Amino acid sequence: MPMTTFKATAHLQEGVQVKAKARNFEVTIDEPEELGGTDTGMNPVELTLAALGACQAIVARVYAKKFRIEFDNLWVEVEGDLDTDGFMNISDVRRGYSEIRFNIHIATDAPRERVEEFVSFIENTCPVGDTIANPVNLKRNEIILEPRKVVTVN
Repeated sequence: MPMTTFKATAHLQEGVQVKAKARNFEVTIDEPEELGGTDTGMNPVELTLAALGACQAIVARVYAKKFRIEFDNLWVEVEGDLDTDGFMNISDVRRGYSEIRFNIHIATDAPRERVEEFVSFIENTCPVGDTIANPVNLKRNEIILEPRKVVTVN
C-alpha cells in the first residue's frame, strides 16, 4: 500500500469529554476527575500509550510467521512519564512525555535469540513508535469559523 492519508475527527462534548471518530469507529476520550474530566474514557496521553502497545501487537501478529515465531499470547505494557504542570501552565516543563517505556510479554517456545530479533523488528517497524520517536511535520491547515447556533427559548 503506497502513501495513505488516514483521517480522524475529535468533537468536544460537555466538559473535556471528546468523541473521536475514524472511519466507522468512535472512541470516548476524557480526563480523570483530578484533571477536570468525568473519567468516562482514556485521556489523550493514555490513548497514545495504548496506540503504541496496540501497534506493536499488530506488527507482531502480522510478522510472526516471517520470524518463525508461534505464540499463544502476547501483550504490551506501556508506561510514560509526563509532568502535568506543563499542560496546566504551572511550570515551564515539556508538555508531552519525557520518557516512554514498554515491556513485551510473549508466550512462546521459540529460542530467545529469535524472539529478541523479532522484538527488535517490532520496535523498528511499528508506525506509532516511529511517530513518537522521530520528529514529524505537524502543521495546521487552516482555522474554519463556524456560525454559532442561537437557541431561542419560547
